[in-house]
Amino acid sequence: MAQPLVVKKDDDCDEEEYYSPFLGIEKGAVLQEARVFHDPQLDARRCCQVITKLLYLLNQGDTFTKVEATEVFFATTKLFQSKDAGLRRMVYLMIKELSPSADEVIIVTSSLMKDMNSKTDMYRANAIRVLCRIIDSTLLTQIERYLKQAIVDKNPVVASAALVSGIYLLQTSPEIVKRWSNEVQEAVQSRAALVQFHALALLHQIRQNDRLAVSKLVTSLTRGSVRSPLAQCLLIRYTSQVIRESGMNTQGGDRPFFDFLESCLRNKAEMVILEAARAITDLNGVTSRELTPAITVLQLFLSSSKPVLRFAAVRTLNKVASTHPLAVTNCNIDMESLISDQNRSIATLAITTLLKTGNESSVDRLMKQMTNFMSDIADEFKIVVVEAIRSLCLKFPLKYRSLMNFLSNILREEGGFDYKKAIVDSIIILIRDIPDAKESGLFHLCEFIEDCEFTYLSTQILHFLGNEGPKTSDPSKYIRYIYNRVILENATVRASAVSTLAKFGALVDALKPRIFVLLRRCLFDGDDEVRDRATLYIKLLDGEATVGETDKDVTEFLFGSLDVPLVNLETSLWNYEPSEVPFDISSVPKETKSQPLAEKKATGKKSAGPAAVNGPVPTVDASYEKLLSSIPEFASFGKPFKSSAPVELTEAETEYSVNVVKHIYDGHVVLQYNCTNTIPEQLLEEVVVFVDASEAEEFSEVASKPLRSLPYDSPGQTFVAFEKPEGVLATGKFSNILKFIVKEVDSSTGEADDDGVEDEYQLEDFEIISADYMLKVGVSNFRNAWESMDLESERVDEYGLGVRESLGEAVSAVISILGMQPCEGTDVVQNNSRSHTCLLSGVFIGNVKVLVRLSFGISGPKEVAMKLAVRSDDPEVSDRIHEIVANG
Repeated sequence: MAQPLVVKKDDDCDEEEYYSPFLGIEKGAVLQEARVFHDPQLDARRCCQVITKLLYLLNQGDTFTKVEATEVFFATTKLFQSKDAGLRRMVYLMIKELSPSADEVIIVTSSLMKDMNSKTDMYRANAIRVLCRIIDSTLLTQIERYLKQAIVDKNPVVASAALVSGIYLLQTSPEIVKRWSNEVQEAVQSRAALVQFHALALLHQIRQNDRLAVSKLVTSLTRGSVRSPLAQCLLIRYTSQVIRESGMNTQGGDRPFFDFLESCLRNKAEMVILEAARAITDLNGVTSRELTPAITVLQLFLSSSKPVLRFAAVRTLNKVASTHPLAVTNCNIDMESLISDQNRSIATLAITTLLKTGNESSVDRLMKQMTNFMSDIADEFKIVVVEAIRSLCLKFPLKYRSLMNFLSNILREEGGFDYKKAIVDSIIILIRDIPDAKESGLFHLCEFIEDCEFTYLSTQILHFLGNEGPKTSDPSKYIRYIYNRVILENATVRASAVSTLAKFGALVDALKPRIFVLLRRCLFDGDDEVRDRATLYIKLLDGEATVGETDKDVTEFLFGSLDVPLVNLETSLWNYEPSEVPFDISSVPKETKSQPLAEKKATGKKSAGPAAVNGPVPTVDASYEKLLSSIPEFASFGKPFKSSAPVELTEAETEYSVNVVKHIYDGHVVLQYNCTNTIPEQLLEEVVVFVDASEAEEFSEVASKPLRSLPYDSPGQTFVAFEKPEGVLATGKFSNILKFIVKEVDSSTGEADDDGVEDEYQLEDFEIISADYMLKVGVSNFRNAWESMDLESERVDEYGLGVRESLGEAVSAVISILGMQPCEGTDVVQNNSRSHTCLLSGVFIGNVKVLVRLSFGISGPKEVAMKLAVRSDDPEVSDRIHEIVANG
């Protein structure tokens, strides 16, 4: 869908919005309109409108098939018979965008070469640009003479067109362009500003690999022959490059290059002054004395009425303040006035520069000025300010109280995760680097954690508190804050708080009895992780369990950090075979390897696209695969294609906890029911799930594996396998009843009764859906992958999605139906958007690569329409994707 361009009325009108006339245009309809190019009597105005739509579609990412592009190209060439100047310019643009193939270029070459020799300068300039974009080196030699003449043409538009074309051709035919040096050198002396700019750019690119030639070029031009402000900015950059590469000392002696930069500070053009000031401040080894002229002109721009000048000046000064803070001090008064600037970017740069250049006596005054400032800026700017405050505190450690209080105050205000994390990280760094700040900093963190809404920050603070808290003068004052997390927070934070309590107990002997009491209370927590940690730490602190021969080993166990990724450790533990040889953590890989994406290089292209998969895509968890392969009933099914995430079939806190994992094979589906008995007084035996597949007619049960025994709080699995037709997207709903024999358990002896009673427990229904047959596998470059797919596999259709609250809801719904991986962040939809494009990739069962391009648009009052384009390794799969959407 076309992206709407929102245009507001004038300020004296209401807030009604207008949308782009391109909203809702379709490629097919526009191609039909392009038939007007064949009319005997051409309507120039209508032809221009059609070309505009075609150009819009091309620039929005729509692609034309070979046949479509050829038809449009030939139709466009017929427009050369029109004498309308506006239409002719549109024809030039269209030919350049279509990039015709070698056999098609011949058809339009004669017309373009005729225009290149036309008496109309506009025709000449545009024809040169188009020709140089579409011809090859063989044809280029035939028109080289015309291009060299155009470079020195009296008309600046023609000369600039030839020079820009030379810059482009330098990438494809460098040897030919290098022969134009004399003409380009002459163009550098042109009085036309744009011609001089383009000529200098081309001449530098021709000589860029010859350092001596570049140096001579800069030397000759710094004597005053360049008058164009744009060209002067280029020359300043080239001069800086020569200074850096030659390692010239800017101090003392003959220094023509530096003198040129300094002279540019007195130029009439503001862009030249700013470029020169930036170049001087970027020089290596520049002294404060040499910086003074540049700082002076930047200071003048700080009070400019133009926001762009104020921004450029304060940004440059902000960079200088990092290396030469004293040189910027004279600008502090001017920058303080910018704290209240309406442009928040300028205000943020001003305050951070002041924080870099301020002295110890000005810290308190700056903090007062910033109190109101922080509430007016976005989080991204607040983070910059926080980092500057951290640097200032490390610079003036005696001022830690006022700076720490400021950080603590803004920590309690509203803000997102990244902003709060930046503050917490800053406080932690200050505590580590400034010993006197430890007590107050830890106290501020304890206060914040009571209202912290972010689990990650809570666990980070608790971990840091466990390391630093026991080393303070009064560790006991932190115990209350830590234990409150055990009572009030979620399971993740509670588990972290238990570990922190154990650290206090291990390092502070006086607190050990109190810690024992608190840890014993945690034994009744509802979360397994919390209870397990509490049990382990109690035994370690009490000496009942050992992890080494000394107390140091216990401390190392509690405080030491793992040097291996947790995901690798988990995988290694799952694969560990119980034996007399203990598990060795040194055998765990320390590198986390991302899942490889199979790709191939298209013939004759540099870009990579998705390749045909030679083997199964390794997305099934190794533990699942190992478990399934150990069951004889499922051995003949082959290797599973995909294992779903667990689907909960019971409510939380019920007497039995059951979830199901769907293992998808080519011709079978195995349902793995993970069961947990949460009643201590019961033992369950002969546990099995009876599955009613009456609403899933394409599935037939072929095997089941009951669970012989299910003691209290010991998870177990029972399995049911179904056969399904191969090559069919079999879906349906499954009803489930958990059946078992329940035996009472004596709480004192732990022994179960001999006799049991048959019982059953109704579980929730679940479905096997189309998304279960699709793996989420991303691609690094969607455009390259899309173009490398066979065009014959493409299937395109349009759908109405009905009334939706927003485009975001519609996008999420379609992604959920297809079960594919969003690419390049296109699953995020901007608020109030009326059109959106979403890119998806995945692997369909049978290891078939699939790419999807979704175009959404609001066609009426909340009525959402969607265009679906699919390409895959198998055209039949492309058809199936459309069937999924149509039935979804």
